[in-house]
Amino acid sequence: MKKKNLENGMSIFNPSSWLTLFSNDLAIDLGTANTLVYVKSKGIVVREPSIVAINKRNNKVEAVGKDAKEMLGKTPANIVAIRPMKDGVIADFEIAERMLDYFIKKAHNRNFFLRPRIIISVPSEITQVERKAVKESALKAGASEVYLVEQAMVAAIGAGLPIVEPVGNMIVDIGGGTTDVAVISLAGIVYSKSLREAGNAMDEAIINYVKKKYRLLLGERTAEEVKINIGSAYPLDKPLEMEVKGRDLDSGLPKSIILTDEEAREALKPVVDKIVETIRITLEKTPPALAADIVDRGIVLAGGGALLRNLDKKLREETGLPVSLAEDPLTCVVMGTGMMLTNIDLLRKISLEE
Repeated sequence: MKKKNLENGMSIFNPSSWLTLFSNDLAIDLGTANTLVYVKSKGIVVREPSIVAINKRNNKVEAVGKDAKEMLGKTPANIVAIRPMKDGVIADFEIAERMLDYFIKKAHNRNFFLRPRIIISVPSEITQVERKAVKESALKAGASEVYLVEQAMVAAIGAGLPIVEPVGNMIVDIGGGTTDVAVISLAGIVYSKSLREAGNAMDEAIINYVKKKYRLLLGERTAEEVKINIGSAYPLDKPLEMEVKGRDLDSGLPKSIILTDEEAREALKPVVDKIVETIRITLEKTPPALAADIVDRGIVLAGGGALLRNLDKKLREETGLPVSLAEDPLTCVVMGTGMMLTNIDLLRKISLEE
C-alpha cells in the first residue's frame, strides 16, 4: 500500500504560524518499554529503555535507561531496577518523574534552566486519573506546559497516513505495554480500542511457556531475545532455533536448552490471538463507509511489536485485508508527536482535554 506523505496530505500544516511552539520544546513517546524524545529541528535525541536503577539505602538514582537495563537481574540486594511505566501508564509516580527529569535534561544537554513545553503520547483508553499522573510527572520534571495526545493518532501521523482527509485509516500500534487499534478520519478517532497487552506480555508469555514446559526460569532480557531472534506469529519459511540459558527450577542450577521457532510461536499465540481479536472488534465497530476505505487501503502496523515476524501475514489471513508495516515502526509515535511541535492547529484538534 502506498502511503501519502504527511506534509503533502495536510493542508493545515503551518510552521510559520505565530503560535508555533519554541525550538526547545519536546515531544515524548513515554513507553512502557522505551522512551523516545524528539526535539524540534533536531529530531530524535533520546531513545532509551524506560528503566531506573535505584539504591534502596539512600534512594539515589544509580542509572537510567540503557545503563539501568544492563543491570536487570544482575543487581545486588540494595539496588533495584524499576520500570515506572506499566501497561502504557505510570505505575510509580516518583520514579517516573525522576526518569522524565533525566531524559528532559539529556535532550537539552543538561541545560537546567530551560522549561520546555512538552507533548506526550498516551494510550487511547487512558483514564482521567492516569492522564493527570502523566501531566503532573512531566510538570514536576520541569515542563512549563504539557499536552497529551493519543498514541494511535500520532502513530498514524508518523506513519504518513492522510489523517485529515475524509477517508478511513486503520492503525495498529503495538508498543511495550499496550496495543492501540484505531480508525481515523478527518483528524478524529472514529473508533479505538486499547489492549493492555503487547511486547512485554509477549516476553512474559515466553517466560511462562519455558517455565511450564522445561522447568527453566528465564530472565526478562533472555525472553526478549527469544522474541526478537526466533519469535513469529505465523509459520516461517525456514526454521529457526536458539540456545537459551536460565535457572533449573528443580536443581536450582544454571541450565541451557534449545528452543525452536515453533515453540516460540506457540508461547506467543495467546497474546497474538488477543491482538487479532481487538482488531476484529474494531473492524466490526467501524461505520460501513470507512470500512470500505479500509478494504482498499488496508491496515498499517506500527510500534516495536509490529516487528514480530510474519505478524502481517497472520493478520492478512485472519482479516482478509491488506496489511503493511510502517516505514519505521519503532519511531512512528515519537515522529508523529514531534510533528505536532510545528502544527499547533492540529495539536489543538487531537490533544486530550483535562
